[in-house]
Amino acid sequence: MEHHKTIYSKELNTPNGTLMIQGPVSAEELATYQFHDDLTSFRPASQQHKALVEIAALPEGRIIIARKEQVVIGYVTYLYPDPLERWSEGKMEDLIELGAIEVIPLFRGNSVAKTLLQVSMMDDAMEDYIIITTEYYWHWDLKGTGLNVWEYRKVMEKMMNAGGLVWFATDDPEISSHPANCLMARIGSRVPPESVEKFDQLRFKNRFMY
Repeated sequence: MEHHKTIYSKELNTPNGTLMIQGPVSAEELATYQFHDDLTSFRPASQQHKALVEIAALPEGRIIIARKEQVVIGYVTYLYPDPLERWSEGKMEDLIELGAIEVIPLFRGNSVAKTLLQVSMMDDAMEDYIIITTEYYWHWDLKGTGLNVWEYRKVMEKMMNAGGLVWFATDDPEISSHPANCLMARIGSRVPPESVEKFDQLRFKNRFMY
């Protein structure tokens, strides 16, 4: 499924200035922005910038950014699941993963992540996809936020709900290894029943479906 050239956007006023939340941005456009030095949750900011430009260039890749003028301070990525994960085993063209969402500490608590998700879903093309995200507590910034696992999980779930993602059961061993881990998903309104069925089979591989 190919990209739409339409860019969706929304202005967000915060105590630290007005942000522009927009996307999906093209690889070319993304390359012109600066990346804030505090975008280091996954790797150093300059490397993360490069990685996101590469994702934006993929046929299914979509990046929504939050920027203050020319500086990107937050983003969310969507792409096909990692080939090593069970979610890619169905080779489903209409299943994409919300791979990463990151906002610099200065702008946390200002609804930036929530707005990134809302802008993502303004795109009608999202109705053709099952969008999943896998949440593992060991990826969470518990130290930086001062929250415990359950408080963080609640915040995270609320944020994902803003994008229409809800909790789904699964027997995936990594997710099942801790009760705070979870699978969340949003099934687009035009996803055919056979894709939903395939997704159910991916969610439960270790038992018969009743």
